[in-house]
Amino acid sequence: MNVGFLVHLHVCYFVFDGHGGRHAAEFACSNLPRFISEDVDFPEEIERVVASAFLQTDTAFADACSADSALASGTTALAALIIGRSLVVANAGDCRAVLCRRGKAIEMSRDHKPACSVEKKRIEASGGYIYDGYLNGLLNVARAIGDWHMEGLKDRNGMGPLSAVPEVMQVRLTNEDEFLIIGCDGVWDVFRSQNAVDFARRKLQEHNDPAICCKELVDEALKRKTGDNLSVIIVCFSSSPPPALSVPRARVQRSISAEGLKELQGFLDSLAN
Repeated sequence: MNVGFLVHLHVCYFVFDGHGGRHAAEFACSNLPRFISEDVDFPEEIERVVASAFLQTDTAFADACSADSALASGTTALAALIIGRSLVVANAGDCRAVLCRRGKAIEMSRDHKPACSVEKKRIEASGGYIYDGYLNGLLNVARAIGDWHMEGLKDRNGMGPLSAVPEVMQVRLTNEDEFLIIGCDGVWDVFRSQNAVDFARRKLQEHNDPAICCKELVDEALKRKTGDNLSVIIVCFSSSPPPALSVPRARVQRSISAEGLKELQGFLDSLAN
């Protein structure tokens, strides 16, 4: 599931990847953007606002699940906000945002997998454990909204072995920034970040249509036998297609020793005499 909207000339995009049912993803899609845009400190204190909105969404969903147990489920969430010339990405889970800067892939989020060293340390400090790559033997993600039906994973502050606190990254956009790819883990299971940027860049040079490019990325992921959900957003920062890149000349590595060069020079000098 993905969504994008415009708030007072600030553009926001979201990707949600649900597990255990669709309810958490639908709830986050309806409420996370609202919590961000309605905060009185938006957009001046954007990092605090976004982090707070994730936790508000998580707590509100806990209340909804208490009233209706049929809603029990969870979702990863990634928000990408363009505030003037700043790109802000907040991520909780294994969705990923990748910026293309003159053909180079710059990862704007980190996949929150339980086996990741940083997440593993946090999980174990919170009383959790990793079993066969899964958080407490239950989940293949270390951060998410929801999953309140799973005992021992999270407290009412959104903390615990499973955290709803997003990791926030911010960068100032430049004239070399061409587009942003946002996708759930079904894409990144079969594409490396640079591979996805290279693929999208070639397609955009052909037709310059981000909607078609999204479909082509999904189709290619299916051809590569991805085994998970697929959702992709491509945000272009220019109305023109990505420019052709000049190919730098390959540097020739010296493979002869200094002593060998001296002997060769002596031989050439003898021929000249």
